[in-house]
Amino acid sequence: MNKLLLTFYGDDFTGSTDALEQLTLAGVRTALFTEPPTPAQLKRFPKLQAVGVAGFTRSLPPAAMERELRPAFKRLKALESRHIHYKVCSTFDSSPAVGSIGCAIDVGMEVFHPPFVPLLVAAPSLGRYCVFGNLFARFGIGSDGAIHRLDRHPSASRHPVTPMTEADLRLHLAKQTKRKVALFDILKVTLPAKEARTALRQILTEKPDIVLFDAFHPEHLGTIGGLVDSFASASRPLFSVGSSGIDMALGARWIKVGTRRRGVRSAQRADPATQILIGSGSCSPVTKSQIAWARKHGFAEIALNAAALASRKKAGAEIRRASEAAAKFLQTGSSVIVHTISAGSVGQIAAKLKGRTAPVLGTALGTILRNALAQKPVRRLCVAGGDTSSYAARAMGIEALEMIMPLTPGAPLCRAHAPNSPVDGCEIVFKGGQVGAENYIEIVKRGKL
Repeated sequence: MNKLLLTFYGDDFTGSTDALEQLTLAGVRTALFTEPPTPAQLKRFPKLQAVGVAGFTRSLPPAAMERELRPAFKRLKALESRHIHYKVCSTFDSSPAVGSIGCAIDVGMEVFHPPFVPLLVAAPSLGRYCVFGNLFARFGIGSDGAIHRLDRHPSASRHPVTPMTEADLRLHLAKQTKRKVALFDILKVTLPAKEARTALRQILTEKPDIVLFDAFHPEHLGTIGGLVDSFASASRPLFSVGSSGIDMALGARWIKVGTRRRGVRSAQRADPATQILIGSGSCSPVTKSQIAWARKHGFAEIALNAAALASRKKAGAEIRRASEAAAKFLQTGSSVIVHTISAGSVGQIAAKLKGRTAPVLGTALGTILRNALAQKPVRRLCVAGGDTSSYAARAMGIEALEMIMPLTPGAPLCRAHAPNSPVDGCEIVFKGGQVGAENYIEIVKRGKL
């Protein structure tokens, strides 16, 4: 295996495929695994330059996060890459009690001992902008939705588990960690390269643990990539935290200096699929509108009873019912959507499940998709929902993914490696709740915008 440029751990599956996409577009051959890969697994992916792990810490309390992250980080450290990235959602979904990014930073600093932790959440191509430490986000990635300050965002501010009530990322993070945070603001980002380096060195004299980088334009990411890349080496990898903006920034840097050439072109197309199978655990109003659009355009629908899935006595029967219904629709040639958006049912059971909403619903969703495919195979799948997707992927038996082509920003079409599962070899898209225009599901079916 080649020397790795970067390894990353994603706090959910959809965010991890976003990082996979950005690295592949930068010409970095990347494989995304559901667990830190073994040497035998890595041998099946020759000439890799980046390795990712699609985790599920976004849905865990801090104590469980630490139990998951410490051994995972140590296994990634053993791969001796120059950069190690903890990938988070570009809307910074987190709280002191669930998906604590501060907890991940604390663990990462203890494992990697970096000189500082670069924090970059902005991703302009995804409609995510950070200005003077405040995060702004477009309503709907890959759409023409309006841009909102995060604490006024129609979806992020109302997330059922981790509502974002503070747009200043420094204040939000201060509730999760005692680490000192400095800001490399937008005025410094726009300085000439030499002056920007001087400004960063000046900030580092104050010995901050974390440096938050503003960014507003895509070209700002190349500047930031150059700044942070200078602190990394195989002998002392740099641990960073942020959205796929980190991968865009480093990719832009590596292309500029000739380390890599641009990879997969967005002009590529996949053949249209005659039918597709969609599973959604998303509560986002964006996904809800996409499901409504698909229903109006002939897609079959199976609405899950979330309350039944939350019951140990009733869950098995509900999974069997949905699996059989999905298989019957597929056998008639229909495309099928299996979803949990049923008049607020997810919100109603969240308290009952006490933090287990994502694993319960995600595992059930993945099991239903796998069962249906065992009876009637289809070539292309789509899974929606950041919190539930990691559990759905594991229930489907997915071991690894490689990107086939871009489709919409942040949600590429991938090839699934799932030994002994009917999902093996399938084309699959994992999308966050905020991703895509209203006709997104039709875009997935035809394989192009």
